[in-house]
Amino acid sequence: MAENLIFYTNPMSRGRIVRWMLEEVGQPYETQLLDYASTMKGDAFLAINPMGKVPAIRHGDHVVSECAAICAYLADAFPQAGLAPDPAHRADYYRWLFFAAGPVEQAVTNKALGFIPGADQMRMAGYGSYDLTVNVLERVVAAGPYVTGDAFTAADVYLGSQINWGVRFGTLPERPAFTAYLERILSRDAYIRASQMDDALMPEGAGAPG
Repeated sequence: MAENLIFYTNPMSRGRIVRWMLEEVGQPYETQLLDYASTMKGDAFLAINPMGKVPAIRHGDHVVSECAAICAYLADAFPQAGLAPDPAHRADYYRWLFFAAGPVEQAVTNKALGFIPGADQMRMAGYGSYDLTVNVLERVVAAGPYVTGDAFTAADVYLGSQINWGVRFGTLPERPAFTAYLERILSRDAYIRASQMDDALMPEGAGAPG
């Protein structure tokens, strides 16, 4: 019997990334909707993720948190979906998946919080500068059509979600390469289906975040 796949989320969270990935995978899963003020900080969920945040998944006896890790795990757990290159051709896949999870996430968050590393802080920051990080991100998607070449992968789910939210909420600039890339990936049936599912779970009067 197949192992149960449980998805812990809130529609106003990065859980939307994992919902998209789950829909790309195409396997049945159970959704557990959590509230920021109560169940997300309750003992039952803290036993799943001690950070008390979503998303997270439980697959049989295995728990995975952090969006990039979940995307990579699901691609490996369900290889029939074709969302990861074969092991001999994963250099770009790993490189840019974790570039998005590391430098891009840090650079965008720091800028949004008003922290701009000075010249003597750039090495400590790791990503160098916001402008450098955005320029590299642009080059990655401009080389397209997808992160690893001609095939859509889990790296596109994660990196594409970062670009989509960044452009939508102004934490990333609008650039032609970003626009063209988003047009390619956001037209996928799994993305549209996942967005509709999460939008239906949004509180009344709240705008959809992605």
